[in-house]
Amino acid sequence: MLQMSEEPLDEFELKKYNTSALGRRRLIPAVINYRKALLRDCGVADEGCAALTSALRSNLSHLRHLDLSLNELEDSGVKHLCAGLEDPHCKLEELWLSDCGVTDEGCAALTSALRSNTSHLRELNLSLNKLGDSGVKHLCAVLEDHHCKLEKLWLSECGVTNEGCSALTSALRSNPSHLRHMDLSLNKLGDSGVKHLCAGLENPHCKLETLWLRDCGVTDEGCAALASALRSNPSHLRHLNLMENKLGDVGMKHLCAVLEDPHCKLEKLWLRDCGVTDEGCAALTSALSSNPSHLRELNLSLNKLGDSGVKRLCAGLEDPHCKLEKLWLMKCDVTDEGCAALASALRSNPSHLRELGLSLNKLRKSEVKLLSDLKDDPRYKLERLYYCEYVIM
Repeated sequence: MLQMSEEPLDEFELKKYNTSALGRRRLIPAVINYRKALLRDCGVADEGCAALTSALRSNLSHLRHLDLSLNELEDSGVKHLCAGLEDPHCKLEELWLSDCGVTDEGCAALTSALRSNTSHLRELNLSLNKLGDSGVKHLCAVLEDHHCKLEKLWLSECGVTNEGCSALTSALRSNPSHLRHMDLSLNKLGDSGVKHLCAGLENPHCKLETLWLRDCGVTDEGCAALASALRSNPSHLRHLNLMENKLGDVGMKHLCAVLEDPHCKLEKLWLRDCGVTDEGCAALTSALSSNPSHLRELNLSLNKLGDSGVKRLCAGLEDPHCKLEKLWLMKCDVTDEGCAALASALRSNPSHLRELGLSLNKLRKSEVKLLSDLKDDPRYKLERLYYCEYVIM
């Protein structure tokens, strides 16, 4: 018999209970006692969603975070959940439905529920569902609502195109003040989709801090649009993920124009596998020297930088104003020469770099030792050195 708890408990993880599928379903009502319910990949379907609906509608529920990812809920299961979400007693703040077989029909139901009771939900993860542009358009009706408090939205690999981006932009311009994190990775947005987004980013009321566009078919043309938008409204974006897009050195130069802006607050820039070479590194070094105080993380892995590119970066690392804490250069054609340059640069400016990734580069142990010696020296801040398939800690 499940007991009600007067004081909320922290976390309920269904997978920890070694029982049958029926036994797991019977445990679901216990979520009412917890702030966080992790039901990820637990075979939850319609019947389980109906039990969850009862918990969400209860005025005794403490539930604030619900993770149902990797369950075959489909639209029918989501509709059950919506009966709970639209209840005024529901205080859920974070809902994760990644890879749950949701389509635009489920999005329509979610939209209706959240417009009925929009005041609490802060995070919504719908990644790896076949929502398409029509599903995104349904969600935009929620985002446009001035009572909507949604701060984080994940839509990675959801079949979104430039048409969906256009709807998102319109929504952001209507009600731009709350959304802080948006993930549109692995969607075929192209430069045209990014240009639509830029119309929202350049709005002075836009407060977006994190934008993930990994593998979205962006080129240097899209980078130019991003750079223009961010220079118009540079004060909020903190994390930009453009990994696995064909930006090239031209795209990098466009981004550097943003980094050089003294109003730019970008702290994390992820450019893994973007076709950057030593020429792009030269532009980056110049930008970091102009405005080095904010960038904390830089990922340039899987770019053909070579030793010449790394040496250019070292000129930036040597700058006493450089605050870079994490630098990833995995599989960048770095050899012993580049490794020695990195060690020299870190000795010149030892105060900030904490993490350095050099895996899958052709380095001799003797050269790596130059860096591992810095890690072991209390005068330096280097804490983690990644090399080959291992991490030296």
